[in-house]
Order: sequence, then structure tokens, then C-alpha cells
Amino acid sequence: MNGPQVRVRTPKDLRRDRRPHPHSCWDQLVVAPLWPLHGVNLGTLLRTCDAVGACLAVPRLPWVPEALERGNTLRHPACVHWTGNRVRWLERQRDRGSTVVGVELAEESVRLGDLPAARRRTVVVLGHEQTGIPPEALDLLDVTVEIPMVGTGASLNVAVAGSLVLYRLAGLL
Repeated sequence: MNGPQVRVRTPKDLRRDRRPHPHSCWDQLVVAPLWPLHGVNLGTLLRTCDAVGACLAVPRLPWVPEALERGNTLRHPACVHWTGNRVRWLERQRDRGSTVVGVELAEESVRLGDLPAARRRTVVVLGHEQTGIPPEALDLLDVTVEIPMVGTGASLNVAVAGSLVLYRLAGLL
């Protein structure tokens, strides 16, 4: 028995169907790993931002620019916002009218599958890989989202968790 023919899309097909040039700043969907532990996660999130049309917001830590430079395999500049004071930056995002979504295990968390696509400017906050989002920032979240897991771990890598939530909020999952 022969099944249906599968047509693999060529790189030329993919380029034709996508935007012609990289963006300068979409700013409607922003992922903010504000307490990064591993530089490699920033590079992974940068790729996901490009894939879903999001921007990356990062703190001005001494090692972050080099991590972004090493991790940017896009061959063009990426949209990166620098936060300065992380809690004040989050306060400004809320004052600006953004929805602030935290990826955190909390009693009131929405399961990832139940999270609706973003309808207005949304900031996705990612915490420290070991300690999560600090208490002073938790008060600034409009909603928390939990990624269900059936394995033995308590959480996913920051880049993986951020990528899943970005795809969901972008309406691509």
C-alpha cells in the first residue's frame, strides 16, 4: 500500500512564504529572561523570538552581550531590549498597558494548553533556573502559566519553557 505523497518544502519554498526581511522591532510579544543563569539559553530564545515574531528583553549583566553575540546564529541583528533594573522595568511594562505573564509554578497558574493567544502587547517573564521568579516580581504578574510535566523533573530549561510559551502566545500552537 502506498500512502499519500509527502512533499518536503525546500528552503526556497520556506523563504518565499516568510517575511522578506528581518524585523527591527515587533514589540507586541516580548520574552524577558530577567534572571538568566546560562548564556546558551539566551541564544536559543533569540532564535525562537525570530521564529514567532517576538523581541527579547535582557538585563545589563556583564556577560549577557557576549552570550547574545555567540548565540545569535540568525546572520542578522536581533531585536533585543535592555532592562536595567528588572523590577522597575516590569513596573513600566504594566504601566504601559502590557499583559505580564510569568512562567512559574503557582496555585493559580493556567495550564499551557489553556493559555490563549496574546491579543495585545504581552511580556513573558522567565525566572532563574533554580529559584524561579523573585517574590518582588511575582506581584507584578497578571497571570502565571504552568507547563504540565509527567516526568520526575519539577521544571524545564528556561529556553525550552520560554519557547513553548512564546509559540502558544503567538498563536502558533
